[in-house]
Amino acid sequence: MTDNERLQHALEIAREAGEMIQKARHDRDFSQSYKAGEELVTDIDVAVDRHIRDRLESTFPGEARLSEELSPKRSELAAEGALWVVDPIDGTVNFAHGLAHVAVSIAWLEDGVLRVGVVHAPFLGETFTAIHGEGAWCNARPIHASRRRELSRSLVATGFPYRRDSRPPLMRRLAAVLEQCQDVRRNGSAALDLCDVACGRLDAYYESVSPWDFAAGWLIAREAGARVGHLYPCPEGIPEALYGENLLASSPGIHAELGDLLRRADAGELNGP
Repeated sequence: MTDNERLQHALEIAREAGEMIQKARHDRDFSQSYKAGEELVTDIDVAVDRHIRDRLESTFPGEARLSEELSPKRSELAAEGALWVVDPIDGTVNFAHGLAHVAVSIAWLEDGVLRVGVVHAPFLGETFTAIHGEGAWCNARPIHASRRRELSRSLVATGFPYRRDSRPPLMRRLAAVLEQCQDVRRNGSAALDLCDVACGRLDAYYESVSPWDFAAGWLIAREAGARVGHLYPCPEGIPEALYGENLLASSPGIHAELGDLLRRADAGELNGP
């Protein structure tokens, strides 16, 4: 099966998932709980993950899956062959609170290489797609990343972990970015932040997240011309496309400077909290 055929199947499944999410929001028919006492999850996250799992299995039987709710085992990170990476609802807190930044994220990798990505935002009416080596689109129209070259005029997005005790070191990064860049956005969906970098709404995004949060958006941003990478070297044995620590995606013109700024903040070389 070609990459384009896989994309069309993933696109259809993502739209079905989006309809489930919209209906649950409209009917207010979902319950909430917390994983590890801190991370919000709804029964719709699980239901959508199950739907995507069943649809993928019926179309691509036997292919491995890594998904947030049903198949979160990180042992799949080093898997060879085909791998689907799924976030049924990226932006669960937004979904539960009635906000619009919510997305279904589906990526497909072959031997650790991202080949297909779909990020569908049902409440925004936008669907982002990409195929390895063939470009990126929003609602079937080509998109392109920002060509910003001045850090001082750059709009940067980030996010924060659920664990409050993990946040203080990140405040040094935030202080540095606020001091050197135009402004910061925190939208609550890594997948959509990456897509906003892909279409030039944001000039950069940095964060540490799980593979299912960023895989599809990572491909979309890269195919749209953004420079994507990590602030620090990735460990051996894990494809870079699945290693979610210290991500940085940005306009090519500010990537090196912003990366240096964030690393200096980590080292305590800048003034700030």
